[in-house]
Amino acid sequence: VFGHWQPILEQETLEARTAKFHAHLNRDVLPIALVAHSGSQVLGTAALRADDLPGREDLAPWLGGMYVAPQFRGRSIGAALCAAAERKTAALFETPMLYLFTLDKQAWYKGLGWSLYEPCAWCGRTGDIMVKKV
Repeated sequence: VFGHWQPILEQETLEARTAKFHAHLNRDVLPIALVAHSGSQVLGTAALRADDLPGREDLAPWLGGMYVAPQFRGRSIGAALCAAAERKTAALFETPMLYLFTLDKQAWYKGLGWSLYEPCAWCGRTGDIMVKKV
């Protein structure tokens, strides 16, 4: 995961990324880490967070940190992580809306029922905020 985001988050260290994961070790309060695994092998990860895009703290909660290891892509692991995040959001929030931002996976998320909310920028790159009622 660290290697995947390193080209964008150049200033982040492995120690900082590890600390961020540890902060997500919750079950009923945000942030929450979701991990797809087979035994001890991690296949992919995602997170539920109170906020995930600087300047848009008015929107909550967020699906963030979606990552599936390249060798496991195309096996619906990402879709399963999204579904788990949606179920957890519905269980934790009275008005279950879930947001995310993506730089380049808009069509994939749209296929899972997400809608465009508005364009955005992150780390100098353009993308979109998407939303889903869960």
